[in-house]
Amino acid sequence: MVKQFSFSLKAQCGNARTGVISTSRGDINTPAFMPVGTCGTVKAMLPESVVATGAQIILGNTYHLMLRPTAERVNNLGGLHRFMNWKKPILTDSGGFQVMSLKKLRKTTEEGVIFQSHIDGSKHFLSPERSIEIQRLLGADVTMAFDECTPFPIDFDGAAVSMQRSMRWAKRSKDAFGFRQGFALFGIQQGSVFKELREESSELLVSHGYEGYAVGGLAVGEGQKTMFEVLDYAPSMLPIDKPRYLMGVGKPSDILGAVKRGIDMFDCVLPSRSGRNGQAFTHSDVINIKNARYADDSNPLDDNCDCPACMNYTRAYLHHVYKCNEIISSMLITWHNLRFYQIFMAEIRDAIQHNKFDEFCQQLQNDAGISD
Repeated sequence: MVKQFSFSLKAQCGNARTGVISTSRGDINTPAFMPVGTCGTVKAMLPESVVATGAQIILGNTYHLMLRPTAERVNNLGGLHRFMNWKKPILTDSGGFQVMSLKKLRKTTEEGVIFQSHIDGSKHFLSPERSIEIQRLLGADVTMAFDECTPFPIDFDGAAVSMQRSMRWAKRSKDAFGFRQGFALFGIQQGSVFKELREESSELLVSHGYEGYAVGGLAVGEGQKTMFEVLDYAPSMLPIDKPRYLMGVGKPSDILGAVKRGIDMFDCVLPSRSGRNGQAFTHSDVINIKNARYADDSNPLDDNCDCPACMNYTRAYLHHVYKCNEIISSMLITWHNLRFYQIFMAEIRDAIQHNKFDEFCQQLQNDAGISD
């Protein structure tokens, strides 16, 4: 029998909360960070390596996988889990953000979006129904409703039109998804930086009924201060007994501030992209391993990390392989960054569980300058 998707709240400290999302492919402890495996792989990492970092769920992407190798091919080969050898849960982005980012290569109508592939210029059509179909073919445990990612900056009227279209698309996504035992569909709150629109969006989404809810339309250029101002009210508009997901975020300070305001789930390319670019996150600062100061440094990246990069290699070695453009540089620093993020999330969960989240935030501010 397929296990039902559920969310149970375990502890709360202010608005910060910790809980467990249960799925048929395993539990996810929240607050959770999802490594991004856009094209069926977390770049520079084996699936076994991603598991070793502590990740309990990863993200895949409708837009990229529909273009190549195609959702139909993935389905014929056993689904995305089997295709990429990932046995834990997968959340798939609907593709809405990617097609909206194409700008000149797309045309948006009420029915959906006609766009040109960034790969070969071929034309494609993505609608709520087609997005849901693709995510079903991929076998996603968590499916995202198809939405229009509202650009920033935008005026109230423009944001209202965009939000209302997203809500109509959300209902069509819900109808297309139907009921699937053990699988979840998340609705996405929109409304840009306007509280009135976020409230309207939330009311419509809740009336549809979803297994989880995302706060969309942030981390699109508005800056951390503005993002936090929206998060001061946006999560509380969503059901307390459902997981809340902030899409595309982010830096450790972004995550800390969002958790403080009631967010449970995160994803971002930052730790893997930074790893490929020689940037390592540590408990004290951010290290740019390319800098000459590390050429003779025999210390590990981070004394508080147990990843292979920190346990077996020095900063000097990582500096050397980065400067030589060796692939192992991307592998080791990406592994470290993903492990750092998972340690960071575990520390957050522990602080909330023991009602010490405020003290934890203050300690991070003192030690590493990470503020919320």
